[in-house]
Formats: sequence, structure tokens, C-alpha cells
Amino acid sequence: MSYLLLYSTRDGQTKKIIMRIAENLRRAGVGCDLRDLATIKQINLMPYQKIMIGASIRYGRFNSVLNNFISKHQKQLNQMPTAFFGVNLTARKPEKRTPETNAYVRKFLIQSPWQPDLCEVFAGALLYPRYCWLDRIMIQFIMRMTGGETDTTKEIEYTDWEQVVGFSETFLQMSCVKSSQK
Repeated sequence: MSYLLLYSTRDGQTKKIIMRIAENLRRAGVGCDLRDLATIKQINLMPYQKIMIGASIRYGRFNSVLNNFISKHQKQLNQMPTAFFGVNLTARKPEKRTPETNAYVRKFLIQSPWQPDLCEVFAGALLYPRYCWLDRIMIQFIMRMTGGETDTTKEIEYTDWEQVVGFSETFLQMSCVKSSQK
């Protein structure tokens, strides 16, 4: 049994999350191929029993590689068991950590031709010292407006790792056969 785990990351937190998910799945005896959406030119999805995609938000948008991949593979994605998770700083607030309450993921799901069977939202990390000057100033401004951390010397990881483990366990328990009742 083999699962494909795809990700799009900006500062590495989405990759860190999907690597933790892969580690949990491998411990359960599942083979996982981990791929960065930005590096995929051609891929055959047929050998995989399930697919998971994780992507981060920057300035209110997912990276275009996510939408390009979905457009190219939407038919196959909609015919097999799939999962999606979004990563953003808005989800640092517990009330913004579900697909229904997180504006970015909700909008993505409404507009996407792909409808994953399982969806989650994780809080990302605020890594001020790693950002370029412009990103640091812009993110600080956004955080000031939303009541977040504004000290640009800090790095804060908001990811709830128990939530990540729970999501990986739910994904593992999903049937490898696509339900026809959607």
C-alpha cells in the first residue's frame, strides 16, 4: 500500500507538518511518497491508494502550483480517496481552525474543482527573523491588525501537533475505495 503526500510550502512549516504525517503513516506500515508540488513536472497518480495535499497561505492566497496541479489532475483526484489541509496564521485562533471557519480554506473548497474527502486547517509558524524585509513588515502589519505577535525578533510555532496526529490517523482510517455517496 502506498500513499502520495504532496505539499506546497513557503517557509517550511507545511513541509514540516506533512513530514510528521508521513512519519505517523510509516509507523503504521504504510509506504509514503513525499513530493513538493513546485518540483513536479509529470506524475502518475494511478499507483497510489490515497493522496493528501497540504498547502500554505501567504497574503491570502495558496501558491499557484496547487491550483495548476488540481486543474491538471482533478478527474483522478475526484475518483480516489483524498485529503487536503491548509496552513495559515489565521488558524492560530482556535475558532479559525476548521474548514468551515477558516475563510481561506472555505474559499478554496468553494472554488476548487477538486473536492477532497477529508479536510483540515492547521496553524502555521510566525518566523519573523527568516522573512525578507518586505515580508517582515507586511506580516507585522497584518499581525498588528489581527491582534497577533508584532515583535520581529521572535519565531513562534502555532501548529497544534496533536491536531496533526489526529488528522493523520483519520486519513489512515479512510477507506481506500472512493465512496460514491458525495
